[in-house]
Amino acid sequence: MLKRIAIMTSGGDAPGMNAFIRSATRHALEQGIEVYGVHQGYQGMIDNLIKPLPREDTVNIIQRGGTILKTSRSQEFMTAEGREKAAANLRAHKIDGLICCGGDGSYAGLVALSEQWSGKMIGTPGTIDNDVAGTDLTIGFDTAVNTAMSAIDNLRDTGDSHSMHFIVEVMGRHCGDIATAVGKASGAEAILVPETKSDLDAVYAALHDKGHNIVVVAEGDELGGAYQIAELLKEKFCASKADCKPNFRVCILGHIQRGGMPTARDRILAHEMGLESVNALINGEHLKAVAIQKNKYLRTELS
Repeated sequence: MLKRIAIMTSGGDAPGMNAFIRSATRHALEQGIEVYGVHQGYQGMIDNLIKPLPREDTVNIIQRGGTILKTSRSQEFMTAEGREKAAANLRAHKIDGLICCGGDGSYAGLVALSEQWSGKMIGTPGTIDNDVAGTDLTIGFDTAVNTAMSAIDNLRDTGDSHSMHFIVEVMGRHCGDIATAVGKASGAEAILVPETKSDLDAVYAALHDKGHNIVVVAEGDELGGAYQIAELLKEKFCASKADCKPNFRVCILGHIQRGGMPTARDRILAHEMGLESVNALINGEHLKAVAIQKNKYLRTELS
């Protein structure tokens, strides 16, 4: 019988993680299950930063970005010795089930931990990159797209006033979902992503003889980041001109995309996934991930 669970957030923070923590904690407590929070991710599990998570700790957090449980990346957890320390701490606190909100690396951590710890484990997709297989959406993606779109809307005003071309770099080292979504939403002339080979000639043609435009590039595009692409485009613009000063500007949005108040869509997604994660443990499921496909919640294999 499930008596005590632990909740953690891992990897990069994502808007909506607090809404998830709130939902999962309150639902578990309503079912008579004790709830503990693992602070600082897998490293906190190793360092025994495992503490009771009462309902009052989840008050007034649904609208906050980041994660009240904090997060970190742990090299020590990648070793068998590190995972054994983490497992021993979970056993000492008599934890029966563990829910981890994070991305692919966090899921891999749960699978690895199962070799040292016998408790039930459920993964919940929390990452702005939307790069977790098996789910249409991840917690934080919608907010990140809206944050980037708002920034680009502001850049357009300056681009129009000064006839500038803006090359805007968004997050996405291996996944172009943010770039694709924000590029469509903001009316970008070109979108460059890691999944496809970028055609610089096509980008040049889209911008040529136009006063101001937006190009959105994911940080992992094979041509390089925004600065590199801007230089390559300048070379094309100036290939047949002796005195050429193309008006290009680079804007790297960076970690600003991770923060801020989660959108309604992310809050609702996080709320529902919190309920689904706790229900999965109650049902005795193990090494499964909560997912949403075609607007229906289901489970996929963590592996």
